Amino acid sequence: MNQKKSKTPMIITLVLVAAIYVAVFIAEQTLPANSMLFTVLKKGATYALVAVSMNLLNGFTGIFSLGQAGFMLVGAYMYGIFTIPIAQRASVYQYFDGGMIQFTVPVIVAMILAGLAAAFFAFLIGLPVLRLKSDYLAIATLGFAEIIRAIFQWNGLGPITNGSNMLRSFPSFNDFNIRDGQGNVTVYLSTLIPFLMAGVCILLIVLLINSSYGRALKAIRDDEVAAEAMGINLAHHKRLAFCVSSFFAGVGGAMLAMYQTTVQAKSFTSAMTYEILLIVVIGGIGSVTGSVLSSFLFVACSEWWLRFLDEKQMIGTFEVPLLRNGFRLVVFSVIIMIVVLFFRRGIMGDKELPDLLSRRMKSEGRRKK
Repeated sequence: MNQKKSKTPMIITLVLVAAIYVAVFIAEQTLPANSMLFTVLKKGATYALVAVSMNLLNGFTGIFSLGQAGFMLVGAYMYGIFTIPIAQRASVYQYFDGGMIQFTVPVIVAMILAGLAAAFFAFLIGLPVLRLKSDYLAIATLGFAEIIRAIFQWNGLGPITNGSNMLRSFPSFNDFNIRDGQGNVTVYLSTLIPFLMAGVCILLIVLLINSSYGRALKAIRDDEVAAEAMGINLAHHKRLAFCVSSFFAGVGGAMLAMYQTTVQAKSFTSAMTYEILLIVVIGGIGSVTGSVLSSFLFVACSEWWLRFLDEKQMIGTFEVPLLRNGFRLVVFSVIIMIVVLFFRRGIMGDKELPDLLSRRMKSEGRRKK
């Protein structure tokens, strides 16, 4: 009986997740294709994956890294480079004689390559960098992100990266829509697909967290000396967490490229890393559920709900004061400050949705008694 009760919160969680996927699919078939809701859902799914990958380091391993934008840049470029159709390469690489790479790979293969490339860079910089701790590690990884951004814009790599010019014409989320012979969309999948991609990747991260490796990472986070005394190889597990986190950040970068339909190194600034870090903090350091929820809330507030604050508003002949271009960011910052003040440990703290459901069920059981 107790085993059934212990499994109930997880079953409810899985049902809720399945219901969300069904709701997304139905909404995509019924609502206008240009609805802002789909913009929020696509970008939110992408940011959710990157935030969870960052939380794997900051929240579950205790490694303070700020190189997420750099790994996303690597993933985005790897995806774009290997999926641009051969017929389009001459126009995309017009300043570099059509580019060096003259073949394409399937989308799924390109996304895996994007993750592997990011993980490879993480392994290389992790050898010296992971010896550092706290602020020094954060500064080193932030420096890596800035260096890699400059390197990818270097014209010497132009035949591969297109230099400071943007990559375009590669497959985007809209290419997953099913069309008839005349090119009309019959089934919309451009929002469901990023949900599926992010969901599968987040599931793999959750499985890692709940494995013996995940328990070792949590032990390192709580006390490195005690973890080493228990026989945990600190260097090996830190590198593992760093490479796995970077792999999924690279996949997230590929998803961001598909969302934006173009890739240019100058857009992967340190501000992007700070946004991801802010999402992790708001959701709760050490909570996958919190990172996912805060990702969608962050994107919805910044891209949709507060947009009206950037435009002049009239009530009859009276003009509402302060509403100007950029005022949205001021209000958004105030909201973030309020959330941080009242939710010191984030929205979810270090709890997951099944934990909250289990606690709710226990409290209801006590009331019945």
